[in-house]
Amino acid sequence: MKTLLRPMLSLFVVLSVITGLVYPLVVTGVGRVAFSREASGSLIYKDGKAVGSSLIGQNFDEPKYFWGRLSATAPMPDNGLASGGSNYGPLNPALADAVKARIAALREADPTAVLPVPADLVTASASGLDPEISPAAAAYQITRVAKARGLTPEAVQALVAQNTQGRQWGIFGEPRVNVLKLNLALDGMAPGSV
Repeated sequence: MKTLLRPMLSLFVVLSVITGLVYPLVVTGVGRVAFSREASGSLIYKDGKAVGSSLIGQNFDEPKYFWGRLSATAPMPDNGLASGGSNYGPLNPALADAVKARIAALREADPTAVLPVPADLVTASASGLDPEISPAAAAYQITRVAKARGLTPEAVQALVAQNTQGRQWGIFGEPRVNVLKLNLALDGMAPGSV
């Protein structure tokens, strides 16, 4: 028994040190050097203060701001500690009711909107923390935001175009707009901008 116990304990200690100490330190070090911004949370600063992360959605609900995707996190929206989707399937009545309620809220916020409501404005992402919307979702909101801020729709459209990112490396994903960055750019515009 002693001949088996010593190698087992030695292996346990060695693997614990490697996987519990050495590996995390190496990965953290490489992350800090190679991807320092991402490893630090991809924070966005305004006037020297962190106002959010470009990787985690934030809850904007005032008419003067672009609204992001719904958050499935509870008890508060965009809670990074409660990341997860709603897990409602497309035939689930609760999902259909939530989509109808969100469409009604969007129509009430801007009764003049004539564009079809984009799916990403009425559904949550898999993580519940998506920081980006589609260009169509941004276009849907331009009139409301411009009116609330006293800006021309053309000025807001130009700002959306400036904040639209293309496909990653030109081939992966879809074009997208980071809601936090767009709203910060809006805050920097003067009312009445043309």
